[in-house]
Amino acid sequence: MPDLEEKEQQLKKLEEKIGFSFKNRSLLLQAFVHRSFLNENRHFNLPSNERLEFLGDACLELIVSDFLFHQFPNEAEGKLTSLRSALVNTHSLAATARQLQLGDYLLLSRGEEKSGGRDSEHLLANTFEALLGACYLEAGLECCRQIITQFLLPKLERIIKEKLYQDPKSRLQELLQEKFNTTPHYKILDSWGPDHEKFFRAAVLLENRILGVGEGPSKQRAETAAAEKALKKLEKENFLR
Repeated sequence: MPDLEEKEQQLKKLEEKIGFSFKNRSLLLQAFVHRSFLNENRHFNLPSNERLEFLGDACLELIVSDFLFHQFPNEAEGKLTSLRSALVNTHSLAATARQLQLGDYLLLSRGEEKSGGRDSEHLLANTFEALLGACYLEAGLECCRQIITQFLLPKLERIIKEKLYQDPKSRLQELLQEKFNTTPHYKILDSWGPDHEKFFRAAVLLENRILGVGEGPSKQRAETAAAEKALKKLEKENFLR
């Protein structure tokens, strides 16, 4: 069992970063309880952060949607959806979680710790959503809005500038069709984990050449991650210039 007094001191540093203090200390701590930790600490008196993650995901979508709706009054629904997806995807949320050093506060099993759980994009993104869920229960939607506005929305400028809102699979297909007069195809290489937490590894190929390999909690997400890797690789090799 970890030293919870030490964890409490760590969480005070987080509160300083987000500019908000919790009266319900257990609620804040619960945001960092991964289900694997409970498997090894069955007498721990808090549940996992999964329900908070569920709530935080809804808060996140509403706040970002509201911001985009008012920020871009002339954009069509499709463009707003693409911008929102780029802002709230796993990579973006994990980057925000790293900025807040959320991985440092996680309660994990020894196995999850050894396998690099503290820097897992999927796990970090979920933790950021769980923190938002805890903030909502503690102080309402405006507390969540404050965190999202300060730490997540600034990423929008780069997303628009570099057109990161475009779907990577569509962009890769368009570029390869233009450059090589052919389209990529995808192959699922591997899958692992229990049904409720399944992960997939996918490859994107140009004929028989693997352009990129990606992982994700669904086949679609894994293929999208593979397409992102392929775009970066081809750009680096000057194939797309």
